[in-house]
Amino acid sequence: MNRATPLLENGYSYHGIPVMHVLYLLLILIAPFAGVDLLLVLSLGVFLVLRFSGRQLSCSRDAVSLSFSLSLMLFVSAISKGLPYTFPFYIVLAAFAVAAVGNHITFFSERGFTADFESEKSRRRQRRFSIMWSSIFLALRIIAAFLAASWIVYWQKLPIPYNFIFFIAVIGAVTGSLFESIPSKIDRNIPVPLGAGMTMWIFEEFRYWVPPEKMLVALIFSLFLGAMAYRAKIADVSALLSASLLGVLIIVFSGLPWFLLLLTFFILGGGFTRYKYAYKESIGIAQAKDGIRSYENVFSNSTAALALAVAYGVFPEYSTPIIFAYMGTVATATGDTLASEIGTTAKGKPRMITTLKLSEPGADGAVSSLGELAAIFGSAIIGVLGYALGISSDFLLSVLITTAGGFFGTNIDSLLGATLQKRGLLSNSGVNFAATFAGAGVSAGIYLLVSGF
Repeated sequence: MNRATPLLENGYSYHGIPVMHVLYLLLILIAPFAGVDLLLVLSLGVFLVLRFSGRQLSCSRDAVSLSFSLSLMLFVSAISKGLPYTFPFYIVLAAFAVAAVGNHITFFSERGFTADFESEKSRRRQRRFSIMWSSIFLALRIIAAFLAASWIVYWQKLPIPYNFIFFIAVIGAVTGSLFESIPSKIDRNIPVPLGAGMTMWIFEEFRYWVPPEKMLVALIFSLFLGAMAYRAKIADVSALLSASLLGVLIIVFSGLPWFLLLLTFFILGGGFTRYKYAYKESIGIAQAKDGIRSYENVFSNSTAALALAVAYGVFPEYSTPIIFAYMGTVATATGDTLASEIGTTAKGKPRMITTLKLSEPGADGAVSSLGELAAIFGSAIIGVLGYALGISSDFLLSVLITTAGGFFGTNIDSLLGATLQKRGLLSNSGVNFAATFAGAGVSAGIYLLVSGF
């Protein structure tokens, strides 16, 4: 006689029926009628039962973490009522739905290849399979977030357009999947819903959206390019999703040419990382993981670009200085990458930017003539492309201001590396983050001086 299956085993019931998912669905269904306060009490009750009766129920850690995240978001929503920036109830449920769809299973993490996949062809097939199912799973998260938020909006008769709900559902689903792809010791059902919820809340305050068809085109295009980078071993899964999120936001707030300009940085950076890679590896200065970029690299070099692209859509009255600032920040990221990847292969030793003393190749703050020329070259390419793509209407200003911003931003990066990074006050990502904002400021400042404000 077979032993009976426990009522809840890893979140599943007898015969594999997902009991926890049924509970999640019930919470969403009663949410508009229960309201924030009552649902907070219920979710806290669920969390306490699962947390302290977990052994008897054989309940998974996922369910405990997710119920805790829901309780925390509901608490923030409850205490922010009446304040200027209320955490909307419908966003809480949308973020919860993003995580609940993914509970007990993940598609957004790197998968190791077993001995069964011996040939390179088999490995490529497995890689394609992962991308395909991850895309389908992302679509399910978007649908779940949209339906959960729409359910609240409909029954509570909130004056919120469904086009806007779809807009933030896409942002929340991609953000949640990105947080799931980032390696962490924290259970994913804490950063996924909280990350998705906070990001949707930020864009909820803008109340800016585009038609669903434009949003879908932007998402598909961004995912496609990210998948190509992943297949080309330029990016890992977290970088794929980071670039997709950046792509969606930049395209909808400022346009496709803006994203193509940023994409130029990623292509040039990935390409020149492979330049004399064996030599750079032999002297210990090559990029780790064969030059494959992660989310950290994407965001440290592109956060300024994202902020400026969003500002362009939200504040059109300041569009021209924002345009030059955007080209300056992309030029800084490009110039710095080319200066590092090409400059370290120069004959002879570089010099420290602060003292001009000879230094070892690859040292923080070390510069060379070849690296400086590479920075100018990379920055100038961004200026030329900015004009060619129609972002800037003045060729001479585009090239000169962008090149200046990229060149100064690259050297600010070196200066920060020689000072704050060497002292352990900033990481390499922190230096890139600060330098790209500095490059944006230099380009915008030069434009304002030339134009006479």
